[in-house]
Amino acid sequence: MTELRAAPPDDRDPPPKRGKAGRRDVSAAARGRSGHRRSLAGRLRSIGHTLGPGLITGAADDDPSGISTYSQAGAAYGYGLLWTALVTWPLMIAVQLMCARIGTVARAGLASVLRDHYSARLLWFACSLLLVANTVNIAADLGGMGAAAALLTGVPSRIFVPVFAALVLGLLVFASYAVMTRLLKWLTWSLFAYVVAAFLAHPHLSDVIRGTLLPQSLTQKGVLLTIVALLGTTISPYLFFWQAAQNAEEDEHLTAHMGDRPRRTVVRELRGVRADVIVGMTLSNGIMYFIILTAGATLHQAGLTDVQTAQEAAQALRPISGALSSVLFAAGIVGTGMLGVPVLAGSAAYAVAEARGWARGMDLHVRAAPHFYTLIGVATVLGTLLDFTHLNPIRMLFWSAVINGLLAPPLIVIVILVCNNAAVMGEHRNGWVLNLFGGMTALLMSAAAVALVATWL
Repeated sequence: MTELRAAPPDDRDPPPKRGKAGRRDVSAAARGRSGHRRSLAGRLRSIGHTLGPGLITGAADDDPSGISTYSQAGAAYGYGLLWTALVTWPLMIAVQLMCARIGTVARAGLASVLRDHYSARLLWFACSLLLVANTVNIAADLGGMGAAAALLTGVPSRIFVPVFAALVLGLLVFASYAVMTRLLKWLTWSLFAYVVAAFLAHPHLSDVIRGTLLPQSLTQKGVLLTIVALLGTTISPYLFFWQAAQNAEEDEHLTAHMGDRPRRTVVRELRGVRADVIVGMTLSNGIMYFIILTAGATLHQAGLTDVQTAQEAAQALRPISGALSSVLFAAGIVGTGMLGVPVLAGSAAYAVAEARGWARGMDLHVRAAPHFYTLIGVATVLGTLLDFTHLNPIRMLFWSAVINGLLAPPLIVIVILVCNNAAVMGEHRNGWVLNLFGGMTALLMSAAAVALVATWL
């Protein structure tokens, strides 16, 4: 019987060449201009699909309450605290990347992992503080959005507060996961209003470089409280829960459309998660930098050092740097509020639903996850009602920051422990870099909180 052999390769027809990335090396003439444009468009679409939970989380961190804190820092200390954006940047990446890895590898949110591997008391203590802090933060954000909209339109702010609350509820309850993600991605463009506003302020470049690279204002009165507020506003516990829950839901969403993927694809998914988180946190800290810069170049230079809210900052910008800067600043508050409030309400709902083992997820119908959507509604409605009480919104915001500051360090330690737990993460446990920066974040935030309490005592 004749043995059949594969024909030897023909030396006259060599295999196609491949470039560094393994792609087929096609000549420019064969590719053509239109093919190049399609390839570039395809790459941009691919990048857009890769970016998701990390981008939205980073953008949502610059909510109206965060803008208020950054504006106060710039107004009070000028360019003196620009360096804090560089300090918080790698720390925020490390913490949020750990949370994203938990959601992707464990295919569960942070509260679910805590429920399965840690004590119930710790779980409910964290969830209770998260609910209180988020509800107060929702009130502050809705109030800031209403005031900014009033500044733009002249209509009383109290009319806008329930309107914005209804819009957020409609988005969270009736929009699918894909629609909500797409809309929130588009809303991230509102953050670039602050980049434009910073350039319109015409800052002094040498002073900006000095404030960016050299820690300043450390001996001035009240600076420690401002630094603690900056840390608490930037590295907030609700972002931990939201990030893990969204990455877990992203995994469920892909599984529903593509079927269960082999676990070996987790390595590839984690590379995409890392890129997503780095882009999102870079955007977040970059916008923080530009808001401090804008307030420092305008409000501080004009002697307006006691600006209490983001809308006050927007209003104060008008006579200093022109109407355009004021409008951009106010419009950015509304846009970032539409990002921040859904994340605040959603993270609280995810945490409690996971802790109780209830059905949850943006792709589920209201009838399939009644408790989850009820929690979203309760948090949003309570936040709205707080805006119609006689409570001082600045005081509410302050205590929200205090709660977040107290909750963040122990939660970061728990996140580090989870990410080093082989029962949860398997072979995808933390490397030394994430452990180092995660530990530095917990130590820095703990030291800042202890120092602040010591000054009070």
